[in-house]
Order: sequence, then C-alpha cells, then structure tokens
Amino acid sequence: MAKKKEEVVRGAEVTSDGSRAINKFRISDAIMMIIIVLLCATCVLPFIHIAAKSISGNSYVVAKQIAFWPKGINFDAYVSIFKDGSLTYSMGYSVWVTLIFTLLGMIVCTCAAYPLSKKRLKGKTVITFLLMFPMYFGAGLIPAYLLMSDLKLLDTMWVLILPLIYSPYNMLIMKTFFQANIPDSLEESAFLDGATNFQILWHIVLPLSKSILATLSLFYAVGRWNSYADNKFYVRTESLEMIQYKLSQLVSSASEAQTASLSEAAAVTSTPEVLQAAAIMFVTLPIICIYPFLQKYFVKGVMVGAVKG
Repeated sequence: MAKKKEEVVRGAEVTSDGSRAINKFRISDAIMMIIIVLLCATCVLPFIHIAAKSISGNSYVVAKQIAFWPKGINFDAYVSIFKDGSLTYSMGYSVWVTLIFTLLGMIVCTCAAYPLSKKRLKGKTVITFLLMFPMYFGAGLIPAYLLMSDLKLLDTMWVLILPLIYSPYNMLIMKTFFQANIPDSLEESAFLDGATNFQILWHIVLPLSKSILATLSLFYAVGRWNSYADNKFYVRTESLEMIQYKLSQLVSSASEAQTASLSEAAAVTSTPEVLQAAAIMFVTLPIICIYPFLQKYFVKGVMVGAVKG
C-alpha cells in the first residue's frame, strides 16, 4: 500500500487526510505555553484559595494559614448560609430574574437582528445607526434614574430586566451570524413555497442558529447574574435584592454585626472571612455548573462578531 503523501507546513506535518502533527518545538511555543499557564493560574488559584477558606476552621483562616489546601475542614459557614434563609431566597429570586431576562433579551435581540440582516429591509442603514447608537453613548445615571421613576419601575423586579434586555453588541453578533451562515437562496425557496417572514424565522433560521443562540443566551445570563449596580440604585425592598448585591454588601462590610446576624439565625458561628468565602462559592456555583456545557459556543460566537462585520 502506498504511503500517504505528507507535506511540511511551518514545522508541522500535514497528511492527506487532514491530520497534523508537530515535529518541531520552538522557543516561541514554550513562551506561549508559559504565558497561557500563568494566565490560567491567575483565574484558577484565587478560586481554589476561596474554596479552601470556605471549608477551613476559623482559627486557621484568622491566622492566615490557608493557601490552597483547607485545614480543620468543616462546613459551618455553608450550614449558616442555608439555615439563615435570606441568601437562599435571593439565590432563587436571582435565578428567576436571570431566566426572564435571558428569555426576553433573546427575543428582542432576534427581532432586531433578523430584519437588519436582510438587504430587502428599507431604511436599514438608518435603523442600524439608531440601534447601535446606545452602544457608544449613554445619558448617564441621573437621567436613567429619572426615566425609571417616570415609568414607575423603581423598586420593582422589572427595573432589573427591561432596561437591559436590548444589547447592541449581542444584536450585532447575531446579525453578523445570520448574514454569514443563512443563505439567501434558502429563504427565497421558502418564499416561493408561500412561507411568511415569521415562519422562515421560526422553522428555518432559528433551527440553523443554535450555536449563536446558546452563545448569546450565556452572554445575557452571565451579564445579568454578575451585575448588581442597578440593584443598588433602583431597588430598596430587601426581598427584591439579587444575590450579587447581597454578596457585595457582605464583602464590603465584613463586620461582626453582620456575621452575628447570620449566625443568630443559623446557630452557627463563623468568622467574617470564612462566611465571605462560603458566600462567594455559593453565588458562583450556578455559573460554574452551566458554563462548561456552553463553553464551546463562546469562541464561535466571539469569532463570528470579530471576523465579519
């Protein structure tokens, strides 16, 4: 049997079946690997440190003896969080707000991106300019607060949802994806069969756009989950406070009084540092569980918006 033809391209052997093997290891490759490892360490090591503190004994944490391995392992801080009830309620409320926000955001984003991706839309340039303008310019906090007040949205759940469901950046990525991946001939064939614009969008475009839908859904969900500034400015009722805002309060004001209030309800005593670490892990857990399943869509979604415009 004849051997497969191979060609050497920039230090790599590329066989006829498309497989590639590196036959040279350059200094630049080693430098890039070291840089990547260091960047990964800056993300992973702080997380490991917080996780170790959250399950360590109070005396070890106070003595600053915890690095990346727990000592005096116990789960008193987590028991305190669950028995207290306020953080668990805020967690459920935050999940509910995030789900509604992501669903409405994707609907708005799709309704804006699909028409703008079509050449047949009249006034496309003007509409695109108007929709992209908020990406570069904003009125500021005070006008935004006055607007929320006039719309009767202050101190309601909807003030955390409606103002941010439209994202110019996400719309641009979805618009670019439609233009690059949905051929016009496919839609023209559907028009000849009598399909409407909505039928084409629902039965043809969206099923072929699962990757970008997953990408932007994750963008929306992570953006809403990590945001707490609007909760700070627009909400005063404690039952409407999201978990990230409660966490920011806990971290920024690590006082004995706050820790005692949680401990009193839970009958567990934890130092402020341990309680902070446990609360951070508790808040971060949902994103950690969701992100690995959608991670592969991140690169594709960002590259679509970066390469084509």
